[in-house]
Amino acid sequence: MIPAKDLTIRECKVSEIKSFIEDKHYSHSINGVKISYSFAVEHEGYLVGAVLFGAMSTTAWKRFAQNEYEVLELRRLVLIDETAKNSESRVIAQCLKHIKQTDSTIKVIVSYADPLYGHTGVIYKASNFEYLGLGSRDKGYLDPETGKTYHSRALRTKYKGEYKPFVKRLREKLEQGLLTPITLPPKHCYVYKLHNRKDLYSK
Repeated sequence: MIPAKDLTIRECKVSEIKSFIEDKHYSHSINGVKISYSFAVEHEGYLVGAVLFGAMSTTAWKRFAQNEYEVLELRRLVLIDETAKNSESRVIAQCLKHIKQTDSTIKVIVSYADPLYGHTGVIYKASNFEYLGLGSRDKGYLDPETGKTYHSRALRTKYKGEYKPFVKRLREKLEQGLLTPITLPPKHCYVYKLHNRKDLYSK
């Protein structure tokens, strides 16, 4: 077992961790993620984890701040099973410290735990995030060809005003009736305030 104190966390290029996330994370994808910060987690020079922070999809940021540039969402977090149980909280803490030191405009970090995959947010509680409760149920789509489930937001996400290629493919499949509509369970919502301001978000 790799002790949490022996892990090294550093900001990196997305290309350094893309294949690792696609292999190890339950989503097996970073498509649609608007990436602002990417971190590699290493042990003795070997990649053992990865973290992505990025802008929230659509206008969800309005719940948490006055400006979308004040909010980041923890979009991907994955560590290999051989890391100790407290590794996630240590990694998150180091990432938040780096973001706070790097960009003073970021005020709040948001993260969601998805019950669809058996997640309740235990690691966020251990990382001193505040629990805001469950969101509302939402619409999603199942792609029978790949077995993957996509949130409806995935089909609306644009980058620099344009749909990414994978979004275009999903929208084409939807138009062709090749995606199965499903109801997604509400997610657990957690927030971490980088700066102690009471007006950052409202419950």
